[in-house]
Amino acid sequence: MASFGIWVLTIFLVFQSGYGFYLPGSYPHKYKVGDPLSVKVNSLTSIDTEMPFSYYSLPFCKPAEGVKDSAENLGELLMGDRIENSPYRFKMCTNETLIFLCQSGKLSADEFKLLKERIDEMYQVNLILDNLPAIRYTVKEGFVSKWTGYPIGVKFQDMYYVFNHLKFKVLVHKYEETNVVRVMGTGDAVDVFPSGGKGGSDVPGYMVVGFEVIPCSVMHNGNLVKDLKMYDKYPSEIKCDTTTVTVPIKEGEPIVFTYEVAFEESDIKWPSRWDAYLKMEGSKVHWFSILNSLMVITFLAGIVLVIFLRTVRRDLTRYEELDKKAQAQLNEELSGWKLVVGDVFRAPSHPALLCIMVGDGVQILGMGVVTILFAALGFMSPASRGTLITGMLFFYMILGIAAGYVAVRLWRTIGCGDHKGWASVAWKAACFFPGIAFLILTILNFLLWGSHSTGAIPFSLFVILLLLWFCISVPLTLVGGYFGAKAPHIEYPVRTNQIPREIPAQKYPSWLLVLGAGTLPFGTLFIELFFIMSSIWMGRVYYVFGFLLIVMVLLVVVCAEVSLVLTYMHLCVEDWKWWWKSFFASGSVAIYIFLYSVNYLIFDLKSLSGPVSATLYLGYSLFMVLAIMLATGTIGFLSSFWFVHYLFSSVKLD
Repeated sequence: MASFGIWVLTIFLVFQSGYGFYLPGSYPHKYKVGDPLSVKVNSLTSIDTEMPFSYYSLPFCKPAEGVKDSAENLGELLMGDRIENSPYRFKMCTNETLIFLCQSGKLSADEFKLLKERIDEMYQVNLILDNLPAIRYTVKEGFVSKWTGYPIGVKFQDMYYVFNHLKFKVLVHKYEETNVVRVMGTGDAVDVFPSGGKGGSDVPGYMVVGFEVIPCSVMHNGNLVKDLKMYDKYPSEIKCDTTTVTVPIKEGEPIVFTYEVAFEESDIKWPSRWDAYLKMEGSKVHWFSILNSLMVITFLAGIVLVIFLRTVRRDLTRYEELDKKAQAQLNEELSGWKLVVGDVFRAPSHPALLCIMVGDGVQILGMGVVTILFAALGFMSPASRGTLITGMLFFYMILGIAAGYVAVRLWRTIGCGDHKGWASVAWKAACFFPGIAFLILTILNFLLWGSHSTGAIPFSLFVILLLLWFCISVPLTLVGGYFGAKAPHIEYPVRTNQIPREIPAQKYPSWLLVLGAGTLPFGTLFIELFFIMSSIWMGRVYYVFGFLLIVMVLLVVVCAEVSLVLTYMHLCVEDWKWWWKSFFASGSVAIYIFLYSVNYLIFDLKSLSGPVSATLYLGYSLFMVLAIMLATGTIGFLSSFWFVHYLFSSVKLD
């Protein structure tokens, strides 16, 4: 309670002092002039292969104290990030030039071949300073483009050139301190203490608000660096010209690495320092086109809903106004949904599988909604790498209770209150989707292991994931199943006949209509899907989570409406087998998403090289599509179940 009180006081003082509340991992760091700044390196990445590799897998300079991993969270490891220390060292507001870093050993045949491969595959070096990725600006035909990281090298006229000189520019903002309190943040704790004097601290402080890099290929004299140590002054002038390359890599010859750094005071404030990344060329959201799509889909869904409600209300009124004799005559003469009253709640084929899929769908849907809601509120910003994946895992495990509860209660409802087999259903719900996901990830992981990629999940992390699954997710799902077994089952408003009614011959296959129904939900998200795919596979930053939340709410509404309409249509033609069809009516959107993924692979990821990269892409797409099918199918089924229950309980039947 004491620590809780301190936190409340801290937050209160922060707000009182005019500061914003900074989320864990994203609060500002104040540096004095001359304070050391450490640059970190992340995995080498390429949109050509989608397989990350360790920075030190290439013959780059290593820090004098040795390579050390930075503190990473579970999400970073699953995303393939490997953040390590680097030899680059800066001092706050201290410009330095001609800094000698190191001379690599003579390139072996394997190192020479690997460097050429990485250059051909367009691999990028990703540097990080104060949690900001290095950004690079290029000008082509008067148009400025922004990129994160910089290429390892370039191929020109059958020769390979490496970028061995880096020109850094660090943008800093002078620390603005109030007279009430001073807030100092570190990764471990936040301390609040009064500022000294009326004017605040006498020592000026700065915050890093920008990190730019310009890579150059510079020819160095090997004789001049023989006696130099790391961070010594290079004895000759270095001209960094981005339009020329002068250092071809050759087998058996070393590479000399140097750098320079300049600090520049900027008007950019700390909360706005990510704006340059979020507005990168190519990832700008086309608001007008998306808004236009939303308006069309909303209008269309509204029309469907209005027509649907009018039709159902008309039928209900028509049946209720008839006397018993007229109803009996109508039953003989007319066909319609009322004629399947004795079969509409007949147990579907494979009821346990349906219960398990609906339970897992509730878990996935809940995880998606809660995660996107927290992301929209700013709790999972791009500044905190890996928090999105970590949050998804956390919410998914906690919502195992909902999965077990829904699966078992639906199982008991189908079985008319029978408790038998509820534990088996809960256990299978805990293992169905995670088991398929684990199988897909294991197969893909073997491919990544074989390629020595940092995207491969370490064996220790595999053990951790298994422990999280069987020690947290499975028990919570069983607990939810227990509560579902204790809860009263949903009673049907009508009795089911012993002999099933024959379904009349249909003019067209009912499954054709079910598969076609997925086009409407797909229309609500296909534009947003492009930007999500671009952020995953093209290295762009996705940040419009508020808009994604709106799209998801709209998707839920449209899925429910589509499934309701199809269920009603099937009942009207005396097809009482609506259970699975209502699930796949909205769940069929997954088919179109998978086809879109294949289209994206062919037309947008043209450069994706090799069968391993394509297999990884299709494997992850299959994993995503399965989750979407379970979530959207669950929306359709639950809405249809509610509708059928409401429809048959609202009419007086004999």
